[in-house]
Amino acid sequence: MSQPIPTRTQTVSHLVSVLIAVVVLAADQVTKGLVVKSIPEHEQIPLLPHFFNLTHTKNAGAAFGLFSDSPAPWKTALLIIVSGALLLAVAGIVWKSRHLHWETSLGLALILGGALSNLFDRIRAGRVVDFLDVYFRNYHWPTFNLADSAIVVGAGFLIFHVIFSE
Repeated sequence: MSQPIPTRTQTVSHLVSVLIAVVVLAADQVTKGLVVKSIPEHEQIPLLPHFFNLTHTKNAGAAFGLFSDSPAPWKTALLIIVSGALLLAVAGIVWKSRHLHWETSLGLALILGGALSNLFDRIRAGRVVDFLDVYFRNYHWPTFNLADSAIVVGAGFLIFHVIFSE
């Protein structure tokens, strides 16, 4: 069966999704590079005292440091394979969908860009640079980066669409 020719709106929608994903990827890679060059590992730079620091950590685990202490030699390979498979699934959904609501399209594009950037780091270095440290008193949220933020915000757009769509 032949695929229908995409309309101008569909083409622009896919182009915008790809552009958003590329901007997230580039912004995340640039900020990680700046952190690596400017902040010694494990140093903290307070930006909002008692709430927010810039820091430089390396996460060899999954999201929020899960499995980072695991000595399993296959951990990085498994994370790359799982991340790659999920990335392909998201890209396939974006590409094959003819009509996506703006919330869904934006959410998937943010997830795609963030996941691609973290996957790139895992393939290149076996770990991801994290640098955003949010905390209250002695409780620190796991350190994260712009890619993680894009993934969470993208998931938020998807949840928003599911809850508030007709």
